[in-house]
Amino acid sequence: MASALPLVSLIASLAAAPVQAQEQPVVADVQAPLPADDASAIDAEEALVEGRKRPGFQRGLPEKIIQDNPGAVRPPPPEAFPTESFPVPDRWRLIETLGVVKERWFDPYHQNTLKGDRPISLEKKPKWLPIKGNDWFFVANAVSDTVVEPRSFPIPVGVQTTDRPGSNDVFGRSNSLVTAQTFIVGGALIKGSTAYRPPDVEYRLTLAYQINHVDVAERRVLFVEPSKPTNRTDDFLGVQEAFVDYHLGNSSDRYDFYSIRAGIQPFNMDFRGFLFQDNQLGIRLFGNRDNNRVQFNLGAIWRLEKDTNSGLNDVTQRIRDDWVFFANVFRQDLPFPGFTSQFSVTYNRNREGDQIKVDDNGFPVRPGLIGDLRARDYDIVYLGYSGDGRIGRINLTHSLYAALGEDRNSIFTSKPAKVRSYFAAAEASYDVDWARFRLSGLFASGDGDPYDNRETGFDAIFENPIFAGADTSYWIRQTIPFAGGGRAIGVQGRNGILNSLRSSKEQGQSNFNNPGTMLVGAGADFDLTPQFRLSGNVNRLWFHKTAVLQALRNEGSIPNDIGWDLSAAAIWRPKATQNIVFRLSGAVLDPAKGFRDLFTNARRDDRYYSVLFNAILAY
Repeated sequence: MASALPLVSLIASLAAAPVQAQEQPVVADVQAPLPADDASAIDAEEALVEGRKRPGFQRGLPEKIIQDNPGAVRPPPPEAFPTESFPVPDRWRLIETLGVVKERWFDPYHQNTLKGDRPISLEKKPKWLPIKGNDWFFVANAVSDTVVEPRSFPIPVGVQTTDRPGSNDVFGRSNSLVTAQTFIVGGALIKGSTAYRPPDVEYRLTLAYQINHVDVAERRVLFVEPSKPTNRTDDFLGVQEAFVDYHLGNSSDRYDFYSIRAGIQPFNMDFRGFLFQDNQLGIRLFGNRDNNRVQFNLGAIWRLEKDTNSGLNDVTQRIRDDWVFFANVFRQDLPFPGFTSQFSVTYNRNREGDQIKVDDNGFPVRPGLIGDLRARDYDIVYLGYSGDGRIGRINLTHSLYAALGEDRNSIFTSKPAKVRSYFAAAEASYDVDWARFRLSGLFASGDGDPYDNRETGFDAIFENPIFAGADTSYWIRQTIPFAGGGRAIGVQGRNGILNSLRSSKEQGQSNFNNPGTMLVGAGADFDLTPQFRLSGNVNRLWFHKTAVLQALRNEGSIPNDIGWDLSAAAIWRPKATQNIVFRLSGAVLDPAKGFRDLFTNARRDDRYYSVLFNAILAY
């Protein structure tokens, strides 16, 4: 028992000492004064064990914080916080106040007001900026996109002249070169902190300026006039985004919301850009439900005309009489956890049957110079189901579409025809540590009888597929002219996979009298380091049905086999971010019987190539 005596003496001495808690005044509306003996007991208890307190006890409030920080948001009064917490004035600039980092306008990697990391200071804002209140953010972006692209493809010899006298071949020299430099500059003014909730309002404007140069080996490829040279340099300024996004309200306390966006904005109708992927003029009502497990979109698009050589939006031209109405809903964890399903209805209403459109190079694009050469109206409804996610360790993306409607003027019969065509595509991949292995398959139905009252060739509205190697693939990247069956018509379009026989996806009309497309492919991605990736793809391509090709080329039979598409790419990101990206890719098309039948040249065994160097610098 002798060992307990010092502890008793200590407690007694502390109880007799002055009460230390009196050094901090106790606020009366928080806690009533304690009896002296109770206060002494509490102080004695806390002196024995640091941080320990008796249940029900609450310390007095801390001293008021006084800080000279002009422009800072005033902190709440101490009474708004528990006594264990302290208010911090202007949390946005705390890191700079502590000297951890100093803001530099050209640095996109640290806190930067120009990147939306901090709100705009109302005291320093320009007078012309029409904003009031707090929580306004400005986000600037700038991109430099450089493309150098040597390539080869079947180039038809012009009817009037050729750049190689004495040539009797239908197809001339195939080599060509494309270079393009695009500068994209944009800004957004946003009300509200978007880290955990939708913005209250957003104003966004993005402009793109491109300079491009093309050099080919034959005349009448770049210009309709045979007297013009075989090279061309062009430039254009396009408006790629100009919209207002307004937050209509929330439907739950977890920020399930509904908003509306109007103006030139990006649209993508499915996960991989098979049906429609473009920046266009439109209006969209969108939001989510059930803690973001359900997302929905409802909107309309009024298609802008495109510049011929850059593909950018041309707001100086008359808007096309081509409407797209759409509604879709996404459901997460359907039918499996980790897999998202999308159900969509898209209606394309085209009324350009009374128009003639000639592009900037002098070639007619509407109507396309194919078949009866007559302009068309059509109404097409696309019913779609798409999915993206994983099933166990298998990553899976797929899309299914049915195109149903009416073409008011079939290019073969000059009569109305029903459209009944179908599309299916899927890509499965499997990850093994730093490697991903992919299998791809695609089927787009073709028209087996061009002279009946049904069109069964599938065509999209504005495809931009991220599939089977994307623009690394030769068949997706390059356009193959359909010489001998239509002037200024491509078998498929640039950055497109469907054999649609249209003048272009930018300025032409959809065509459901086409041979269809079939593809089977395999590929792999290897992330050798966080900065360096190697990819490879092998695709086998076929026409589904060649009856349309036979009718247009006046041939008795054309094989279905297009050939092998082999490609590889290297991607280097020096900073392991998307701010600096270099890509070098190469592709080869090894033609099979069907392709050689359509594009026979003097050297019947020619293989065609595509090399792409791309440098992207983003701020």
